[in-house]
Amino acid sequence: MQTRSKFFDDISQLMSNAMGVAQGAREEAETAVYSLIERWLADRDFVSREEFEAVRAMAQKAREENVALEDRIVKLEQRMKDQLGSEE
Repeated sequence: MQTRSKFFDDISQLMSNAMGVAQGAREEAETAVYSLIERWLADRDFVSREEFEAVRAMAQKAREENVALEDRIVKLEQRMKDQLGSEE
């Protein structure tokens, strides 16, 4: 009975070691793929999320300023038109 128990202990130990090796190989493969993707993206000159958001905020502010200036121009043109109309 004791030899049978030793056999199962050895098989159990072997399986545990194999699982540990498999887990380590998986982690190493994930790290390698992640590094490869990171290098590929860096070579493509993609912008980071932070840079994109900063440019987006600047564009939104510029749009808002353009709308305000357009409103101001319309009001000034109307005022000029009213002044010219009253002088005649």
